[in-house]
Amino acid sequence: MTVKTLEISTADGVADGFAAFPGGGGRHPGVLMYPDGFGIRPVLREMAEELAEHGYYVLVPNVFYRHGPAPVAELPEFIGAQDRERVMGAVMPLIQAHTRERVLRDAEGYLGFLGAQAEVAAGPVGVTGYCIGGLYAVRTAAAFPGRVGALAAFHAPVGVDGPGLFETVTARVHLGHAEGDLTPDALGGLNRGLDAAGVTYTSEIYPGTVHGFTMADTEAFSPAGLKLHRERLLPLLGTLNGA
Repeated sequence: MTVKTLEISTADGVADGFAAFPGGGGRHPGVLMYPDGFGIRPVLREMAEELAEHGYYVLVPNVFYRHGPAPVAELPEFIGAQDRERVMGAVMPLIQAHTRERVLRDAEGYLGFLGAQAEVAAGPVGVTGYCIGGLYAVRTAAAFPGRVGALAAFHAPVGVDGPGLFETVTARVHLGHAEGDLTPDALGGLNRGLDAAGVTYTSEIYPGTVHGFTMADTEAFSPAGLKLHRERLLPLLGTLNGA
């Protein structure tokens, strides 16, 4: 396993980040992984490394690089209830400043970076994201349909851009929703929008989960939810290899 600290050129500057990929040479399908709102930290590194062990080149950018290098806020080792208000107070202004236009300008840089790496195989890449990063992943797939072949978003506010968000998506899609984030009626409405867009997708509520369930360093963590996320994500990304 190789892990590299990186600087990624974008239209607005240089984003810090890292990549994890198999050692030993060869080319691997690229995956752009957007962190949740708390940003790059040990749990994100662990998740990226685990994914890379399955044969992917995983790029994780600091999406809030305009405000400084990661970590962008002082984070405890475990983000419990007593820390959440303080941490959210630090990161929410960064999330609010990261407009759709910024997301897409940066995404072009991230995708260009992946395409230029000797370790990354030719062809469409996968994009995945968590929480607000899941929304960034969907926006990226919608704006660059020819370059994104697989899209996954977990406990993400994917409905905030309206029902037309998926109209230009050509990637295969998986959306894993927290039970605490989405009612069955809201899921039905979202899925009808996916149907109307002609997207090949799965979209489901993960039982017994709350927002943030994939993140092992928060009180929202669900081991069962993380396992189900993995069981959905790996086959989806396998389609990049023609599986």
